[in-house]
Amino acid sequence: MGTIGLFLSGAVLFLNGLMLLGKADGKSVAYFNLFVGAIQTVSPFYLAVVSDQSNWELYNNASIFLFGLTYLYVGVTTIKDLNGSGLGYYSLWVSIAAIVYAAVSVIHFGDLSSALTWIMWAYLWFLFYLSMSRGKDIDEYIGKVAVVLSWVTLTIPSLLNLTGVAEETVALINYVISLGAIVYFCYLTFSWQRRKQYAS
Repeated sequence: MGTIGLFLSGAVLFLNGLMLLGKADGKSVAYFNLFVGAIQTVSPFYLAVVSDQSNWELYNNASIFLFGLTYLYVGVTTIKDLNGSGLGYYSLWVSIAAIVYAAVSVIHFGDLSSALTWIMWAYLWFLFYLSMSRGKDIDEYIGKVAVVLSWVTLTIPSLLNLTGVAEETVALINYVISLGAIVYFCYLTFSWQRRKQYAS
């Protein structure tokens, strides 16, 4: 995904996380989802049309659609107060696609940093599936994960790229903060499970 797309996705995911935590109004956040979602469906379509149509060009552009369509789906579902099961199953599909992107990052591109990022995105989409299609009461947990990922996988890397930091340095920073985020998610999961056990 392009750097500007990463930057805007960071804002959307941050707001969505705050919405799930009950700190931001759902409908106001939903309209921002629609705005960014529209950008991230129109732009990859244009890039795909003017590209050389090679498989890797189309592969890279397709990844932007995963985010753009998610934001549009979230926006419409929230504004229209629709049943979220369809969005949940779409999120499951995207989480599987994200695992493929992670595997390709390692196998074809030798990029472990990007692979870790895709794995974390796959985890977040899978959480949306559990919440919306399986009825799991984990919105607060998802909100915390989303807020962290909005900075670790999107906002910080895009700001580093936009300010001209060397790609090797950006990759190293991404690797370190990604591992830190994974450790935090393990702690968060353990704490969440213990709290649920005590509550029951």
